Amino acid sequence: MADQGKVDPMHQFEVQKMFDMFHVGNHEVAFTTSAMWMVIAGLLLWVFMIGGMKRQLVPGRWQVAVEGFTGFISSMMNANIGPEGRKYTPYVFSLFMFILMLNVIGLMPFGLFGLHPFTVTSHFAITGFLAILSFSIVLIVGFWRHGLHFFSLFVPHGTPWWLLWLIPVIELVSFLVRPFSLALRLFVAMTAGHVLMKVFASFIIDGIAAGPGIGLGVGIPSMALMVGISGLELLVAGIQAYVFALLTSLYLNDAINLH
Repeated sequence: MADQGKVDPMHQFEVQKMFDMFHVGNHEVAFTTSAMWMVIAGLLLWVFMIGGMKRQLVPGRWQVAVEGFTGFISSMMNANIGPEGRKYTPYVFSLFMFILMLNVIGLMPFGLFGLHPFTVTSHFAITGFLAILSFSIVLIVGFWRHGLHFFSLFVPHGTPWWLLWLIPVIELVSFLVRPFSLALRLFVAMTAGHVLMKVFASFIIDGIAAGPGIGLGVGIPSMALMVGISGLELLVAGIQAYVFALLTSLYLNDAINLH
């Protein structure tokens, strides 16, 4: 928050150090606000899963919610990969739920109680790490199953011989760009939405500071827009988690079936 009631839309993305943990050479490793919210998301996800795995004959709402999420990801993996997708379902499910939890936590109005949430997925370092992790698993699976035959992925079936000097290069570049686009999509979507909400928050604050007339004329429409955008951001939070999991499953399908 800047001076004179102004709102800095980028201040919410600042990572702050909470305490030092240890040193690696001359580099200090600290526990940050980003790490704290990732730990909170992990704990909430663990509680959510434990509470919903009671296997009651007549399931309650909690169990239905957990089974709904697991069934949703399992169906997606089966549709995109086939029966072999089952062994990778736990990873994609964990990825989906972790990203979803981080996205939703960043939208919670904890600031009303003095605890300001931090949207971890608004940092490219985090989304980039998740993308590189998924991409590394794809490479490991591809080479483990097919060996050097994995490179045939870059030569689509039916490629004319006179284009063999060009098509593999294009396919390779497209393949290597995957982790970057995967990380960038989630990062941009979450950052843009939160910046937009902060901008409308500044309209409300500036309107109130300008007086009752302008405050009502500017603050009320801005508040209405903020409510609508907040609902839209909840939808985006789910969609972006789904897209990340979906693309990961499609990339795994390429590594497993060489399509």
